[in-house]
Amino acid sequence: MKAPPEPNSQSLSEQIASCMLRDQFRFRRRLKKLRQSRGKADAAESQWQQLAADIQASVARRQQRQAGLPVPTYPENLPVSERREEIREAIAQHQVVIVAGETGSGKTTQLPKICMELGRGVAGMIGHTQPRRLAARSIASRVAEELKSEPGETVGYKVRFKDRVGPNTYLKLMTDGILLAEIQGDRFLNDYDTLIIDEAHERSLNIDFLLGYLKQLLAKRPDLKVIITSATIDTERFSRHFDNAPVIEVSGRTYPVEVRYRPLLDSESASGDDDSEATTRDMQQAVLEAVDELAQIDVSQGKSPGHILIFFSGEREIRQAAEALRKHHPPQTEILPLYARLSGAEQNRVFSPAKHRRIVLATNVAETSLTVPGIHYVIDTGTLRISRYSYRSKIQRLPVEPVSQSSANQRKGRCGRITEGVCIRLYSEEDFNARPEFTDPEIRRTNLAAVILQMEALRLGHIEDFPFIEPPDARYIKDGYKLLYELGAVDEQQRVTKLGRELSRLPVDPKIGRMLIAARQFNCLQELLIIGSALSVQDPRERPADKQQQADEKHRLIYFPPEEEEADKPANTPANTPKQKKDKQKPRSDFLFYLNLWHLYEEKRKHLSQNKLRKFCKQHFLSYNRMQEWRDIYQQIYTLFKEQGTRLNTTPAGYDDIHRALLSGLLGNIGNKAIESNEFHGARNIRFHIHPGSWQAKKPPKWIMCAELVETTRLY
Repeated sequence: MKAPPEPNSQSLSEQIASCMLRDQFRFRRRLKKLRQSRGKADAAESQWQQLAADIQASVARRQQRQAGLPVPTYPENLPVSERREEIREAIAQHQVVIVAGETGSGKTTQLPKICMELGRGVAGMIGHTQPRRLAARSIASRVAEELKSEPGETVGYKVRFKDRVGPNTYLKLMTDGILLAEIQGDRFLNDYDTLIIDEAHERSLNIDFLLGYLKQLLAKRPDLKVIITSATIDTERFSRHFDNAPVIEVSGRTYPVEVRYRPLLDSESASGDDDSEATTRDMQQAVLEAVDELAQIDVSQGKSPGHILIFFSGEREIRQAAEALRKHHPPQTEILPLYARLSGAEQNRVFSPAKHRRIVLATNVAETSLTVPGIHYVIDTGTLRISRYSYRSKIQRLPVEPVSQSSANQRKGRCGRITEGVCIRLYSEEDFNARPEFTDPEIRRTNLAAVILQMEALRLGHIEDFPFIEPPDARYIKDGYKLLYELGAVDEQQRVTKLGRELSRLPVDPKIGRMLIAARQFNCLQELLIIGSALSVQDPRERPADKQQQADEKHRLIYFPPEEEEADKPANTPANTPKQKKDKQKPRSDFLFYLNLWHLYEEKRKHLSQNKLRKFCKQHFLSYNRMQEWRDIYQQIYTLFKEQGTRLNTTPAGYDDIHRALLSGLLGNIGNKAIESNEFHGARNIRFHIHPGSWQAKKPPKWIMCAELVETTRLY
């Protein structure tokens, strides 16, 4: 059979270069196959015609995007706007550019617009990463507003469980974790022609992964532009990592910021005990005095009250300070907390207009890209709670530590954007100068078991060979492999096993993944999917400081539903005896609470509207957002098992089977109660206590198995 005449494949090859980036590789592969099959019966003319038509459609799509590219304007009062010619020239001439500039200089909002001016965002999107979901959403709204568009159109965002990216999106804001996850399905990141890695100074695991991966990818994607930016970036280290990439420092800010040091009187004696009564009282008093000092500035200058942003190390400190400030200030002063566990609606309150003075109490969620509007003044308590893993004790610690100089400068930079600012630091200048310049990267202070498995899932090679900016300590690498060996994920030669490859595909911690795989053996996968996904998100229970007793009672009723209590009563018994009531208040396992909560929520979800479901959650002191995250994680894991052909058990599993499956991932988290106290002796000779929030805390059993060991004021 005579083969049909081949179209001008050289012409098709040239046209492919004008297609959308995500189509080019696919089209070249199809063209290569058609050339190889020339002269064969399967090389039908229709296949050539279909390829040509697909190429034309992609070229037309790119031309359409080129025609619709926004024409940006720039606020002239921003330092980045003044340097945009230099920045534009550097991006045009180099594959990697590092932009460092003070907070408030306009890097985050103006760099994407400079890229658009260069024609970037047409063949592929401009990807712009942020460390936090809240920052990604708020920046997308801000840039969309400047480009006279709605979020989800010209500017979109994608965060966990929420995707607002449309077919006409040029700029995509996302968390760095989202971009890292996309590598699994798009090895060359062909959806993007430009990547902006913002807040690189945070040096989270995801950021370090991305920077190492991009280092390897750049040679394979010469068309890809990468811009790395932060206010307090270690420019020399980053430049060396990317083969001496050019550095542009945007000096100056919109308005000057005066720094005042007001150290605590007993900072030396109390620095090691953040939970002592003296430290808490003195810190609150120092905050009140600093707020009064800033308010006096407005009075002396005859200005209207300016908004104040105060940084704290955690939620508890925020709640205590909020209570003190509400007693100290007139009712019209608005006191707003801001931390990650708040619902989206509560977080968004800080962006709404305010008629009177507003005092925002925030964790370091407000330290980086998230800009709280209208801030005149900043008060920096000088501490943060940072996660540190001990490879010796195998414990994740959450100590409160002094912030680094770079973080302190980030905090200072939250003011001085709309007028002259004042930053009061509740520590001495000598203390500031003695602090480390940068915060330790997460890769050097975390358990590496999940990192090693993640690298396996992404096919990034051995952890010791990966081009991290700062490689992890060899002792942490050894510890990570030791845990994986304990879980059966690697063999004695540190080679990933079949079980390890299965674990790497699950979007959960390796310990939880091991429980899920064991659940198939014990025929309790349905229950473990619920419990495992619950352990992978923040606890959905809420316990407001002013309603702790009501919250505890509502949660207890979830553990012991009224109908269950009635069913448990012996026949012809009018009331529970004290012994029976006592037994019911002592559950055998906190893990089983999640099963009751899941079934209750699912039953309500089927019959209630979304508004009524939110109301139900509020009445029962549950976070609606975290319940939704729990369901989303469950669905992700369930889908993975379903694709493998695994079926869930239809018969409810028993107590023993559920806890045997849990034990497979928690071998290092068992403990035996000491005879003389409520302290438990655990593996590796550690000693810990049951957290007061557990139902087991009042009358501890002889043996326990816990989901997590965390050290705060003591080891829980």
